[in-house]
Amino acid sequence: MSAEEELSESVEKAKEPFDKKVAATMAVIAAALAVVSVFGQVLANEELLAQQKSSDQWSFYQAKSIRRYESDIARDLFAAIGSAASAQGAEKYAGNMERYQKDADEVQAEAQKLAAESVLKGKQALRMHFGEVFLEIGLVFGSLAILTRRPEFWYTAMASALAGSAIAITMVTIT
Repeated sequence: MSAEEELSESVEKAKEPFDKKVAATMAVIAAALAVVSVFGQVLANEELLAQQKSSDQWSFYQAKSIRRYESDIARDLFAAIGSAASAQGAEKYAGNMERYQKDADEVQAEAQKLAAESVLKGKQALRMHFGEVFLEIGLVFGSLAILTRRPEFWYTAMASALAGSAIAITMVTIT
């Protein structure tokens, strides 16, 4: 078969309505896949960022706890000395202990909030990635539909793409 004959045969096949429908469907699936893939990556990055912020807050909490502990030791030392000056020092460090404990409690609450946000973003990203898998499967079945000219593969491609889109869209319902 000559190149001209192959080309004209390919042109005729491309004009067939089935191939056009499947190709259009594949284009829509590919666009949805691109969107889901980008959002999945954004959510994965947000998960990591929230986890890092949470880790930073826990480090800050640990520093506040160490300062509180040091104030506790200083207060006990001043109390053990027993002079009037040491009583003032003991009061000062007792006040520091209370302040550091209050600060540590606030930092701990923020760290827990960020850890919860990280878990949520991770669950949402995972949902997007599952949706991405079904969209990719839809593209594969669309390709098979064009190659075999079997509508069953096209229907399977559309079903898989719908399932993937539904999975990805439902990520907003995760709490």
